Amino acid sequence: MKPFLFWLGAHTLRLFQRLGLFVFFLGHVIKGFFRGVWSRRELMDQMERIGVGSVFMVSVTSAFVGMVLAVQTLDQFVRFGATSYIGGVLALSLVREMSPVLTGLVVTGRVGAAMAAEISSMKVTEQLDALRAFGLDDVTFVGVPRFIASMLMLPLLTIYSFVVGISGGFLYVYAHGVSPQIFRRSVEILLEPADLFGGLLKGALFGIIIAVTACSEGFHAETGARGVGSATTQAVIWGNMLILVFNYIMSAFLFGGS
Repeated sequence: MKPFLFWLGAHTLRLFQRLGLFVFFLGHVIKGFFRGVWSRRELMDQMERIGVGSVFMVSVTSAFVGMVLAVQTLDQFVRFGATSYIGGVLALSLVREMSPVLTGLVVTGRVGAAMAAEISSMKVTEQLDALRAFGLDDVTFVGVPRFIASMLMLPLLTIYSFVVGISGGFLYVYAHGVSPQIFRRSVEILLEPADLFGGLLKGALFGIIIAVTACSEGFHAETGARGVGSATTQAVIWGNMLILVFNYIMSAFLFGGS
């Protein structure tokens, strides 16, 4: 019993220690955004890498998720005579949950891993030390452009994911006899502006999570090739876990009713 309690206590302490590092890094970046020195050109480069560079992966993921949702729901809706609601149900599922979550997970695997690997490599090759030698705050100079770019581009990718996903679902149900007018009308009836706002808010929050976890892991990586690999892995793991945790919290807060 005692070894298990020691193991549980040690992992609990590590959990809160890691979460504390994320919170500290977030506060440092927010402070550096207003008072520190960071590159606007780097911000544009990061927006291109995060946003444009992720379009293909988001397109493929969203299109097939939309079609899979249509496959799973169409049969049941036809069985119960509720085909007039299928478009709205698909739209709600995508804009509230699937589009922001899947976009966050896809971008974490692609961009979060790259951020952690890049920053940890900069630490290993002493580039961060060189920034400090020039009188710059390395966390602000490197972290702020990635933080802002991720926070801005994730909502845009979420909107794009929703459009692609609903288009994929529509193509499937249209091929199986559901008219475009019925599909469009059900979307207009069931989908509300608050749903779109909630999806965009989730996207912005997930962008913050991706940047904070990836950059923090990169800055706290151990030296050597093993440290770079470990930081990359931990960035993806923590990013995915926190996205799923905060997705539940946001869903309960925004869509959980009274």
